[in-house]
Amino acid sequence: MFRSFICQLIITSLFLYLPVSAIAQPGNPDTGFIHPGLLQNREDLLRLKNAVAAKHPVIYAGYLVFEKSPYSQYDYQVKGPLPEVGRNPGVGNTAYDSDANAAYQNAIMWAVTGDERYARKAVQIIDGWTNTLQKVTGRDAVLMAGLGPFKMVNAAEIMRYTYPPWTEAAARRTEQHFLNVIYPVVAEFAPFANGNWDGAALKTVMAIGIYCNNRGIFERAIRYYVNGWGNGSLTNYIINDQGQVQETGRDQAHSQLGIGMLAECSEMAWHQGLDLYSYAGNRLLKGFEYTARYNLGDNGIPYTPAIDRTGKYLHQQPSEIARGNLRAVYEQVYNHYVKRMGVNAPYITRAAEKLRPEGPGNPGADHPGYGTLFYTIDSPAAQQIPSPITTLSPAGLQLEAKPGNNLLSWVRMRGVITYKVKRAEKREGPFVTIGVAEENTFSDPGVKNGKLYYYTVTGTSNDGESLPAFPVSGYGGGWPRNWHNIDIGTVNKPGYGLADEDIFRIEAGGTLKDSLPPAFNYTYRKLKKNDEMIMELYPQPSSQFTAVGLMVRTDLREGSPFVALLIRPVVAKELEAPNWFAELSQSSGAGASAIISRQPLTAPAVTNGRLTGRYWIKITRKGNLLTGWGSDDGHSWRQLGESRWTTGAPLLLGIAAASNIANTTTVRVAVR
Repeated sequence: MFRSFICQLIITSLFLYLPVSAIAQPGNPDTGFIHPGLLQNREDLLRLKNAVAAKHPVIYAGYLVFEKSPYSQYDYQVKGPLPEVGRNPGVGNTAYDSDANAAYQNAIMWAVTGDERYARKAVQIIDGWTNTLQKVTGRDAVLMAGLGPFKMVNAAEIMRYTYPPWTEAAARRTEQHFLNVIYPVVAEFAPFANGNWDGAALKTVMAIGIYCNNRGIFERAIRYYVNGWGNGSLTNYIINDQGQVQETGRDQAHSQLGIGMLAECSEMAWHQGLDLYSYAGNRLLKGFEYTARYNLGDNGIPYTPAIDRTGKYLHQQPSEIARGNLRAVYEQVYNHYVKRMGVNAPYITRAAEKLRPEGPGNPGADHPGYGTLFYTIDSPAAQQIPSPITTLSPAGLQLEAKPGNNLLSWVRMRGVITYKVKRAEKREGPFVTIGVAEENTFSDPGVKNGKLYYYTVTGTSNDGESLPAFPVSGYGGGWPRNWHNIDIGTVNKPGYGLADEDIFRIEAGGTLKDSLPPAFNYTYRKLKKNDEMIMELYPQPSSQFTAVGLMVRTDLREGSPFVALLIRPVVAKELEAPNWFAELSQSSGAGASAIISRQPLTAPAVTNGRLTGRYWIKITRKGNLLTGWGSDDGHSWRQLGESRWTTGAPLLLGIAAASNIANTTTVRVAVR
């Protein structure tokens, strides 16, 4: 009888994955969201209304620009709705983006003026698309679902909590529309692309989580923002403390768009009591200062050529393309860092002054713009209007496992004095307080290697104790008992991995190609005489050049004999759209491996040449017979090939992963 252990290999972020059972249902009062709470909260809307009525010199100037926009008119002629929208090829995308602009801007006009004609127009647009749109298509579907829909969600959030004639039943139908039509397209973000794609997905996932009172979706966005594996997570997009942006060498339009969308995520999180703005040592501020400095004409910025997370982009110098064309993204961060927080930001200040009053976020529906109207505040005192701490919770909880020590970090909460760190040995608890932290980090040395632990954190203030953070799990030392991780061969960058209750997250360099000596990261255990391992690959690897799969080896020496069942790409005519295969191969250790069989992967595992869906592989051993299997669902299996082991005794079974690029790649997998 086989002993089975499923190994889900995920080349992304180990602790991002949230099981369906953990996702809160819409309307659950325990989710603790503040509404309205996306780009504008209740205090913002009241501030705008009062400032416009009083003709505040700066805000009113911004309002006059906003008021003239064709999308701010209650007699706007609706372009949709349509049953399908798409991008590349375009299908109704300009109609949707135009209507999304109008829905959001009419919602703002309603809040500012109180004229119900604006409210009726916003609701007409929201309801029309809710009741009609069924699918988002195209090679660039993530951008289609990430840009315009963000404005539609913001419009719905404002109308739901400021306009009683829009019924809760209608608002719930819109919830289901966002959850069923928009969210599936952006749920896995866009790690295959430049970082602005991730940013578009990130902000819309976060907005949907808040609007739908779905704490699991919101947490998914927060964790990707702080620890995602694609180009668009905070420290992958703003790649160093100098503020260099992943797309600085591409062009200045996309660089400003990308940091602007990270700022939009930070403002939504701020309204939910979380301080993403300051995360990673004010990394977002540094990215904005760097980008503003260069676009204001300073040629003295430091620049380090760096390969991106996908392995496709390496720019040697800052790009002059669109340099000096400041986009409408600076007022928001100026007012946060300079006005709210009292931080010196000279280049952001100059950029904001140059644009003031800020206009639309062109082109299309890329970002909201109009920051002079939306974000202008008069004094640092505006920063401290926190909602009751008991309605909020910490977020973005992460665990890094070291031998005998688990390290925790999370996103700071506004208004918190201390944090209570709690640990359990079962998912359901009980969680026992093991320490108190004043900052957003904690070290737990009281762990045993190979033992699984669960953690959560609460914030405390004069108002009481918050709701607990979404739990995170992990093993002391990083791995379950009898599991190990090592690099084999000469890898370009060291790999590593971590395991939680459900998945393995593996970061791997090296190469797994027919023509080159194997060099890869290996996560393994001992092989039994009759054995089986199933690996589920989770969406999506950070590079579409990644090879990952199961491998049986004699030992850990570089030239050891092996049998491998890999999911790997083979370059096609288009570099970014390779052909993907499940490939069974064998090496005697004397030279290159020989391919036994190769099965092409198709949808839903592969779409548009990208490995974007789940796929399962399995190796079974009966005596000396090793058999490889593949599956689209983890239940129905097809045999991919078999091999008889004739070289010594196979002793190890595990996961082999290689980036096949100059950078490392992230994979996430589950094993069974």
